[in-house]
Amino acid sequence: MKREITIQTKKFKIKATLNKTKTADNIISSLPFKSIANTWGNEIYFTIPVSAKLEKSVEIVEVGTVAYWPPGSALCIFFGKTPASVSEKPQAVSPVTVIGSIKDIKDIENLKQINGGEEIEVVK
Repeated sequence: MKREITIQTKKFKIKATLNKTKTADNIISSLPFKSIANTWGNEIYFTIPVSAKLEKSVEIVEVGTVAYWPPGSALCIFFGKTPASVSEKPQAVSPVTVIGSIKDIKDIENLKQINGGEEIEVVK
């Protein structure tokens, strides 16, 4: 079974593949849901109806990483440097659980056009 989700706005549909963490399982189980996008440098994050503890937490991630941030019950999508970055790699404000990735470079480029305040929906 493919573990894919679609993250969509009025302009784009972006595909992400999720890993086999408990957090990813919880997110898949809670789909579909809508939220409002926030931006922080080259990161989009938004509150989701999932509460989970950290699993194998990291702060520095790769471009295209999809992660869960427990303090904000938020899904985070990294597509470049953030204000916390000390190198070219994205860095979360605090530890996150990596739950998947966006592989298509076109989708990663589209993330740059999403503005804070836009409605965002996540579906299977």
